[in-house]
Amino acid sequence: MLGKKQYRYKKEDVLAALAAGGELVQEKRALYAKQGEYTYVDYLQLPEEPGYRYEILEGFLVKEPSPSLQHQRVSRELGFQLKIFFDEFNPEGEIFNAPLDVTLGERNVVQPDILFISSKRREIMRKERIDGPCDLAVEILSPSSRRKDRLKKMEIYRKAGIPHYWIVDPDEKILEAYQLKGEHYFLVFTGGPEDEFVHPEFPGLKLDLEKVFYNPDLD
Repeated sequence: MLGKKQYRYKKEDVLAALAAGGELVQEKRALYAKQGEYTYVDYLQLPEEPGYRYEILEGFLVKEPSPSLQHQRVSRELGFQLKIFFDEFNPEGEIFNAPLDVTLGERNVVQPDILFISSKRREIMRKERIDGPCDLAVEILSPSSRRKDRLKKMEIYRKAGIPHYWIVDPDEKILEAYQLKGEHYFLVFTGGPEDEFVHPEFPGLKLDLEKVFYNPDLD
């Protein structure tokens, strides 16, 4: 796990600019690390760029466009259904949606689309981020993220010891639920709108996948 967040602006510079009646302090362009050497500290120095989001995967900086409308519909509905379930299943746990940084060591900064933290793991919650493995990470595929989510991030989540990893494909209307058993992920459910969701670790969770994958632009 990592220490406290290091902020992008120096307090002394901000106070000096305000005292002088100057304009808002502009962030200096970061001195970027080399690919493969990025850390959380480097990540904090990246300038915000509307329409894009960043992650660091094993030291490599990944920049992707913001998700599509249908991606966000799926995220909203699935997150809503999961919150209803987990509010009963583990009332002291919490569901979060991206964007929220999750640091898995110094060289991995990820933003799962949906994540759940149980009451037993609340110590990983920080004011600015989640610092350590959550109980469930959900990635909703986009055209630019399919390979990354299925290979790179799955391996990062496996090594970090995240017990449950789900991959949701809005185009194919398929949800795949993987569970960590020993050192490997095993597929425990795969299905779509016409299938009944069943998960061995979450008895009573009945996802309405018809609603999750509903697309008013096509249906």
